Amino acid sequence: MATPDLKAGFLHDGNWARAGAGAVHLYTASGSALALLIVLAAFAGDAITALWLGLVTLIVDGTDGMLARRMRVKERIPWFDGARLDDIVDYLTYAFAPMLLLWSGGYLPEGAFGTALATIPLLASSYQFCRVDAKTDDHFFLGFPSYWNVVAFYVIIADLSPATVTAILLVCSALVFVPICYIYPSRTAAFRRTNLAFTAGWLVLYAVLLTQMPNPNPIVVGASLAYLVYYLAMSLHLTVTRRRTAALGVTPMAPAAAGEH
Repeated sequence: MATPDLKAGFLHDGNWARAGAGAVHLYTASGSALALLIVLAAFAGDAITALWLGLVTLIVDGTDGMLARRMRVKERIPWFDGARLDDIVDYLTYAFAPMLLLWSGGYLPEGAFGTALATIPLLASSYQFCRVDAKTDDHFFLGFPSYWNVVAFYVIIADLSPATVTAILLVCSALVFVPICYIYPSRTAAFRRTNLAFTAGWLVLYAVLLTQMPNPNPIVVGASLAYLVYYLAMSLHLTVTRRRTAALGVTPMAPAAAGEH
C-alpha cells in the first residue's frame, strides 16, 4: 500500500502533467491570437508583418501535435477536444486570415468580383475542414490541404497580378475536391525524415525572403519553389503508390499515436 508521501507525490506529478497538457492546448490556441494580429497587420497595410506572423503560425502548427503526443494530452485532459481546437485555429490562420490579407492588400480583382472570389477558398476550406476523412488513417491530407497562407506568401513575394491570383485561387479551390493525398510533413510515415528536413529548410527560406523584401533574390525564390515542386511530386507519387497497394488488398499501416492534435 502506498504511503501518504507517495500518494501526495503521485497527485503532485499528475497535476503537473495535466498542467503541461493544458499548456500544449494553450500553445495551439495562441494561433487564434496570431490570426487576429495578421488581420490587424493586413488592415494596417503591413503585409510583411502579416507574413512574419504567418511564419510563426506555421511553426506553432508544425510543433503542437508533436508536443501533444509527447504530453499525452488525450489521456490527461480527456474532456477537451484538441483536434477540434486545432481545426478552428487552422481555419483562421490557413484560410480566413490569408484571404483577408489578399483582399485588403489589393491582390484580388476590384469590386464585387474580388470579394466573391475571396469567399470561394473559404467555402472550399469549410467543406474540407468538416470532412471526416480530411486526414487519412495513414496520415495524409485528402485534397488540397487549404494552404492559403502559402498561396498568400507567394502572391505577395512575387507581386502577382489579380488575374494570376484569380487563376491560382480557382484551381486550388477545385483541388480541395480532388482525392489526391498530400503529405502531412510531421506525420506521413513515408520519407518522413526527408520531408521534415525539406520543410524545415523551406521555413528558413521563407524567413530569408521576408528579410529581402521588396527585392527578393531570384535564387532564393527558386530554391523555395523547388520545395513546392518536391512536395507536389512526392504527394502524387505516394497517392499512386497507395492506390496500387489498395488494389493488391494491402492495408497501409498507420503508426500508433497518442494525444494527437
